[in-house]
This record gives sequence, C-alpha cells and structure tokens, in this order.
Amino acid sequence: MIAMGSMLKTQWLRMNREIKESMKGVAHIAICIFILAILPFGLKAQSDTSSFILNNATLENCIHYAINHNPDILNAKINEQITESSIKSKLADWYPQVNFTYNLQHNFQLPTNNFNGNLSHSGTYNTSGANIGVTQNIFNKDALLASRTANDIRKSTIEITQNQKINLAVAVSKAFYNLILARQQLSVNEQDILRNERSFKDAFYQYKAGIVDKTDYERAQIALNNSKAQKVFTQESLKAKNAYLQQLMGYPSAQKISLAYDTTQMEKDIYIDTLQLVNYNNRIEIQQLETQKKLQQFNLQYYKWSFLPTISAFGNYNLNFLNNQFSKLYSAVYPNSFAGITLSVPLFQGNKRLYQIKTAELQITQVENDIKSQQNSINTQFENAMASYKSNLYNFLNLKENLHLANDVYQVIQLQYRSGVKAFLDVVIAESDLRTAQINYYNALYQVLSSKIDVEQALGSISF
Repeated sequence: MIAMGSMLKTQWLRMNREIKESMKGVAHIAICIFILAILPFGLKAQSDTSSFILNNATLENCIHYAINHNPDILNAKINEQITESSIKSKLADWYPQVNFTYNLQHNFQLPTNNFNGNLSHSGTYNTSGANIGVTQNIFNKDALLASRTANDIRKSTIEITQNQKINLAVAVSKAFYNLILARQQLSVNEQDILRNERSFKDAFYQYKAGIVDKTDYERAQIALNNSKAQKVFTQESLKAKNAYLQQLMGYPSAQKISLAYDTTQMEKDIYIDTLQLVNYNNRIEIQQLETQKKLQQFNLQYYKWSFLPTISAFGNYNLNFLNNQFSKLYSAVYPNSFAGITLSVPLFQGNKRLYQIKTAELQITQVENDIKSQQNSINTQFENAMASYKSNLYNFLNLKENLHLANDVYQVIQLQYRSGVKAFLDVVIAESDLRTAQINYYNALYQVLSSKIDVEQALGSISF
C-alpha cells in the first residue's frame, strides 16, 4: 500500500509538472498572439504620427498634405459620405417595407350594440393581436426621383469637394511662394548686413588713417542699423507667413516645416503657353452648373410625374387572440390574412401641379443664365490673369537684368572706393541699389509665379 501510494504521488507530481509546463507554453502563445494583434495598431499609430511631419517639403508635397489634412477638405469628404447615406436612405423605399405590430387590450366594459331595439354587449374582455405587414412600391414619384438623380447628386457633392481642393491648391501655392519670398528677402538682408559691416570697417579704418572724414563711417553705421532693423522686420514677417501656410495645410503648429525649393528651377517653371484659349468645360464652376441644370430637369420631370397615380402592393398576416379570461387569452388563435394593390390618383389640387411645373421650367432658365454669366466671368478672369502674367513676366526679365547690372556696379564702385577713386557716398548708393535690385527680383519672381497660377486656374488646368 505504501509503495502504491508513493507511485501515485510520483505520477501526480509528474502530471502537475507537465500541466505547469503546458500552461507556460499556452501563456507564451497567448502573449505572442497579443503582440501580433496589437502590432498593426502600433505601426499604424506610429505612421499616423509621422504623417504630421514633413521634411524638405516641396510644393507638391505641401499641396498633397493640405488636401489630406485641411479641416475644410475633410469636412467636404464627410459631406460626400453624408450624401451617400442620404441617397441610400431614399433608395431604400424601393425595397419591401416590413412592419410588425403587437397589441394587448383589456376592456373594463364591453361595447353595447343596438340590434332591433335589443341592447346587447359584444366582444371579449381581453384581446391581443400580432400583425406582420408588407408593402412594396410599384410606382412612386419620390422613389423614382431618388433613383434617377442618385448619380448626379453624388457628382454634385464630389464637384463641391473638387472646387475646394482647387482653391486650396491655389492658396497653398501662393502661400508657399510667398514664404520663399520672405526667406529670400531675409537672405538679402543678411548679405546686406555683411556688406555694410565691411563698408563700416573700411570707412572707420580710413577715418582713423586720416584719409576720409567722420561722416563716411557714420553713414556706414546708419546703413548698417537700417539693415539690421529690416532683418528683424523680415524675420517676424516670416513667422506670420509660415503660420499661414501651416494653417492652410492643416499642419500642426507645434511642428516645424522645412521647405525644399530651387530658385533656378522656379525660374524655369515661370513660362507657359500664352496662346492657349479658354475651354469653359474645363472649369469646375461650369461643371457644377451643368450638374445643377440636370438636377433641375429631373425636378421638372418629378412635377410632371405628379399627374400619374401612385401604385403599391401590400400584404398582411394577423394573429388575433380573444378570451374573457386573461389566463386563457393565448390558448386559441384566430388568424386572418390578405393582400392587395393600392392605386392613388390625384384628380384636382387647385392647379398646384401646373404652377410647380412652371416654377421648375423657370428655374432651369435661371441656371442657363447662370452658365452664360459664369462663362463671361471666366473669360474676364482669364484675360486679366493673362495680362497680369505677361506684364509680370516682362517686369521679371527686366529686373533680373537689373540685378546683374547692380551687382557689377557695386563691385566696381567698391574697388574704386578702396583705391580712393570714388567717395563713400557712391558706395552707399551702389549698395542701396543692389539691395533694392535683389528684393525687386524676388518680388517679381513671386508675382510672375502667382500670376501663372491664376492663369492655370482660369484655364481650368488645375484639377484633383
């Protein structure tokens, strides 16, 4: 017996150890499954976080980011989803409509009937019923309108989003170029400070040597102070322009955005074909009005359908329970069922439908007039944009040449001043001309790029 007990104890310990090891294996498997389950969410969260950071952002990246993160565009996409849900809600009227009704009633007093002068009570004290009813639209003008207009309503909502995307892309492009302009102006200010510091040192040393009088280095000090003040102004302006670009993009204000641009490539991108003509159908505004016209035509057809009857099929199955004793109410059932077709014909409504048809026809005429007005507006917009582009391009090319000339003049006068040929006032004037030429050059570059965007928008070549 002792040996058997020892054997049973040994087997019990072995089983207990195996169970514990197997439980450890199960625990390890469970942990692995848990890690694999949460890993995609962790990766997604990490990718979502990194999506808020742009490194060396080009103009295309900024526009793409703005379209995916701008709150107004996100709301427009939500409106597309809302519209889709509303369309499906309307189209659901074509499906069979199934309803279930249940009632339970106790009569404290039975109804009294008069039959040939004899009064008698009728009915039972307890009644209950369950009803399943099915209706199916065969012809219904509301459901038919929903079916006919579903695609155009979707298209109208998508066109609204496209119009917002185009306007956002234009705004982001101009803000991008404006921010680059501010950065280039800051670079000009820094170069100007270096030149003025060098001129100040030259004038000061020449004054100490007795070559020039005191006014030379005082003028240099004035020019240097003005350059430093202009730099501070440009730095603060740069912050505001950077914040505006981040606002348009939906970019987190706490994150810094690093722009990537090449002014040489920007110069190459300023040219467009000035012989292009406007194609009104390329403009999203015309597309929206055409869709609106089509919807108004469906609306006119809807009012014409109001002269037709409404037809629907129905069917009901009823379970009736009647008994004076409540405990035996559901002991017996008395079913009945029926099916049929309903036809409803509106005969006279005070000429209401004729007035509705007339109103719908006038609304179509209004949309046609809006299309003509929009075409005239687009033509004017295009002519103004093209005229602005041509003048800005001509101005840019002249200012670019002026920049080269101003730089050559400054270099020559600087050498002549150091040689004692020119007065310091000539250096100040040459340096001022160079700074003005540099700033005018970048301003002109921004203006021609901005006007190019306006031409592309007028032509309808910006699309998403």
